[in-house]
Amino acid sequence: MNSIARRTLPGLSLGSLGMAAVLLFAGLLLTVPHAAGAAEARVVYHADYADPRRFSAMLTSINNMVMHYDNNFIDHDVRIVFVAHGVRFVTDDALAETPFAEDDQLREERDSLRGRLLTLNNLHNVRLELCEITRSQIGLGQDKVYDAVDFVPSGVVRIAELQNEEGFAYIKIE
Repeated sequence: MNSIARRTLPGLSLGSLGMAAVLLFAGLLLTVPHAAGAAEARVVYHADYADPRRFSAMLTSINNMVMHYDNNFIDHDVRIVFVAHGVRFVTDDALAETPFAEDDQLREERDSLRGRLLTLNNLHNVRLELCEITRSQIGLGQDKVYDAVDFVPSGVVRIAELQNEEGFAYIKIE
């Protein structure tokens, strides 16, 4: 009898001990808690610009991304954090007499942009977050912001938190 066989318990073979170890390890893997709500893919988009063309490009990029994730059954958490000029895209208010006042191009494209943004929110759970500093500094009431938008104390701090603490990838459309 070899030395390994002598070290096993009486009546158990080395093969059955190995199988027991594999089953025990597999059982432990199944009981290890996963981070609650942690998505496989986490992405934050930064919207701080006034250009409706850029915003449209961002919406197209997000749509392509979430369609890929959905088609491949990849759980995802995609967010847009709106800061400064980005406030223009989460309200129908013209923001007259503010640095973010509506221009002709935005006025023409607002309905389409709003529809695409809210579709991403409703169908693909893309979360929308607006900087409270921006909103409050221009005196825009929370009731003037789309219902789907959540408020965060500071947009740039929120982006940093998502990247540093929650592992989000950062994307900004140029």
